[in-house]
Amino acid sequence: MKRFAVVLAGCGVFDGAEIHEAVLTLLAIDRAGASWQCFAPDIAQRHVVNHLTGQEMPEKRNVLVESARIARGNIKPLSRFNATEFDALIFPGGFGAAKNLCDWAIRGDACTVNPDVEKAVRSMHAAGKPVGAMCIAPVILARLFKGISLTTGDDPASGKFIEKTGNLYARTTHGEVVTDRDRKFFTTPCYMLDASISQIAEGAENIVREIMAYL
Repeated sequence: MKRFAVVLAGCGVFDGAEIHEAVLTLLAIDRAGASWQCFAPDIAQRHVVNHLTGQEMPEKRNVLVESARIARGNIKPLSRFNATEFDALIFPGGFGAAKNLCDWAIRGDACTVNPDVEKAVRSMHAAGKPVGAMCIAPVILARLFKGISLTTGDDPASGKFIEKTGNLYARTTHGEVVTDRDRKFFTTPCYMLDASISQIAEGAENIVREIMAYL
């Protein structure tokens, strides 16, 4: 059975992992006949957003602890990730990917990637194993590499960043997956587009299917 590592960024679209994308990715992996293990960095969350009002809240939370809500407790600190134990790595989106896994949402072109995230991605890439990124998460790959094809749908800000970092930006619509065959990177837009939950499910299923074809 092929094994996926799924990296979460908290719990909730505005300050963590996008819950629909995360859960539907786990479902797609299971339906593809593979298994998954969730990971998250054990760090303070950038900030906490009230998802009812959209306002920032005066409290602090931990990315690993919040991510455990989605994983039903079946989650490990990303610092313990070992590329030899997995066949593929995938990042659901949500603003947490651009706030907690990297800081693109805060620093834009000057953004940096969390060290544990970078180590996980680079170790999988060095081993020739597939890496997938959904929604806004492709900005992580753009910061770490050059010359790869990526998509965030048709979003001008992230698209310009991807191009500025020396990568190729592909404009896509619902369910489409951009595959960089030579370097085994896979991206799909999900909620970077105005999407229904069934369209998110389609994107999750398609990216997992594309990755499985390379395993």
